[in-house]
Amino acid sequence: MASRQRASERITEEVTSWPGVGAGPGRRGEFAFRVGRREIGHLHGDDVAHFGFPKDVWAALFEQGRIDYHPVFPGRPGFGARRIETEADVEDVIALMRLNYERVVSRHGLPTGAAA
Repeated sequence: MASRQRASERITEEVTSWPGVGAGPGRRGEFAFRVGRREIGHLHGDDVAHFGFPKDVWAALFEQGRIDYHPVFPGRPGFGARRIETEADVEDVIALMRLNYERVVSRHGLPTGAAA
């Protein structure tokens, strides 16, 4: 990361560059990324990202070791967590956000007024 940018800064810079993505603080201390009203994931500082996925997508990502159970929903497929410790983790968090972004946009389109 150039000039030692924090993980959350790097992720935010990339994810908010996608058309229709907004970001901001959530109700529980998280920093959420949304396409319209739909959350594509959120961060807790520079340490962890949380996501919601359809159960089949979640199972494939879990099997690949890319996500683990969400701490609030242990043992419950669909909600995932990813630790952020290395540059590779940052890149994969961005890729996981992109996966959700593409799912949302393909299903619901971009929010009204979002640049394509």
